[in-house]
Amino acid sequence: MSHIKRKLHPRNRHRGRYDFEQLTKHYSVLEKFVFQNKYGDKSIDFSDPKAVLALNTALLKVFYDIEYWQIPDSYLCPPIPGRADYIHHIADLLNFSNETNNQNQIMCLDIGVGANCIYPIIGVKEYGWTFVGTDIDKRALASAELILNKNTLLKGRVELRFQNNSKKIFEGIINKNDYFDVVICNPPFHSSKEEALKGASRKIRNLTGKHAENPVLNFGGVSGELWCVGGEKRFVENMIYESRDYKGKVRWFTSLISKKAILPKVYNMLKKVKAKEVKTIPMGQGNKISRIVAWRY
Repeated sequence: MSHIKRKLHPRNRHRGRYDFEQLTKHYSVLEKFVFQNKYGDKSIDFSDPKAVLALNTALLKVFYDIEYWQIPDSYLCPPIPGRADYIHHIADLLNFSNETNNQNQIMCLDIGVGANCIYPIIGVKEYGWTFVGTDIDKRALASAELILNKNTLLKGRVELRFQNNSKKIFEGIINKNDYFDVVICNPPFHSSKEEALKGASRKIRNLTGKHAENPVLNFGGVSGELWCVGGEKRFVENMIYESRDYKGKVRWFTSLISKKAILPKVYNMLKKVKAKEVKTIPMGQGNKISRIVAWRY
């Protein structure tokens, strides 16, 4: 896949091809997954979860000063270039508002921090932000806590909070004395495990040209990470609806939106809740196109 030209944010560290010589030098485990593809470039099999995990670990070591990064089996192993793009675009959004020029005083609320803790890692390294990360999964939070405790860069910069009501997003999380410059969220994409596996099958077919009888989620992912009742549409609608009650606690609410088809419904909901300002920020990586929708009151 290294032949695909990525259209990433100008400040994204992953705009060029992966330097596998540099990456394997810092993380030798990756070496066994590297091969020369048909374009003559070094690459890995992006349909192999172990290869993807090794690549991500190497990227975090080389570019983000992360010494320890492990996630439990089957949990989401995020594609780092795309996650970094979200953070860089949010930095632009906050600067564009002209309400702060001091990036290291930014307080960010990460909805669904996951076992991988990836957004706080990137946000702390790139901009010195402080984070509160939430999740409905205690095992995921335990994994994130271990990552925080074992990396000097992250100590004192990230707080984790358990959301004990899976039907709520902000309630029970945003406290009386809290104020956040921005909320970020990568919502569950699918509405069921079956739908997630079908998506994985399509992805593997695109990556390898082969049909997968028993598709493996190459980036991993469990319930709550990849699927929830109603999928992305329902999750984002709930997030928008609930955001009304916290308009004085958050400057910008944002969410990644993968499915273009749900945008009209998202905009309609934002009109209903009387959002003062709405922005849509396009994002692209290779053949994948998505966007961030941001709103404030």
